[in-house]
Amino acid sequence: MKDKEMKYQAPALDKGLDILEYLSAQSIPLSQTEIAVGIDKSPNEIYRMLMSLESRGYILRDEVSGKYRLSLKLFYLSHRHSPVDELRKAAQHPLEELANTVRQSCHLSILYMNQVMVIIHAKSPGPIALSIEEGNLFPLPLTASGKVLLAYMPEAEQEIALSGNTIYTEYSDKEKNKFLKSLKEIQAKGAYVKTSDLAAGVVDVSVPIGRGSTGIIACLTVSSLTALNMNNEIDNEAVLVEAVKCAKKIEERIGIIAL
Repeated sequence: MKDKEMKYQAPALDKGLDILEYLSAQSIPLSQTEIAVGIDKSPNEIYRMLMSLESRGYILRDEVSGKYRLSLKLFYLSHRHSPVDELRKAAQHPLEELANTVRQSCHLSILYMNQVMVIIHAKSPGPIALSIEEGNLFPLPLTASGKVLLAYMPEAEQEIALSGNTIYTEYSDKEKNKFLKSLKEIQAKGAYVKTSDLAAGVVDVSVPIGRGSTGIIACLTVSSLTALNMNNEIDNEAVLVEAVKCAKKIEERIGIIAL
């Protein structure tokens, strides 16, 4: 562990967070002993913390069984602010930096009503730039962002999303297999770099925001106008490197720890 992390450790706080996270993961009421075993502590070590969490309303204790469960307080606190607003705030500066570095427009998208919604856009500093209006909705199967969002969905959710998508359902079996294979390739590579299916003369470089146990929450896409690439100045691999750096900055700003 780093010296800085050692210096600023707060054991009591860590213990409380361990309890909350463990109760959340188990989804059933647990006794003091069961919680202690689950977080590798002794029952005596967590007694005061359980009392504190109960008095603050974060956990509830059943009067009959004496077992603990989460209250709705965390749910209430999480809904006092808009996650999309927080994501926009976290992404604004990194996206502007990225647009200035690669000299191409970029945007952040999320899944909304089984479509791709652009929530923030950073314009290229060049005199001619691709502009994607914030709030616009695009079909999942035809956009780089949509494919990345689909690629990182749990399999059950992915099946539901695709079964309700008219574009995908109209594909032939061969086209469906090819499409699903492309989603696995995106996961394996961790990014998507390809000519846009929606706009001629555009190459999209897309990377996920948030992975692992957090699940993907958004997609960052750099859209390069190939018509302006007369001197082969656009290096898609170099753009991908910068996009990954930007994604990590955004993840740090919203509190996602790299796994």
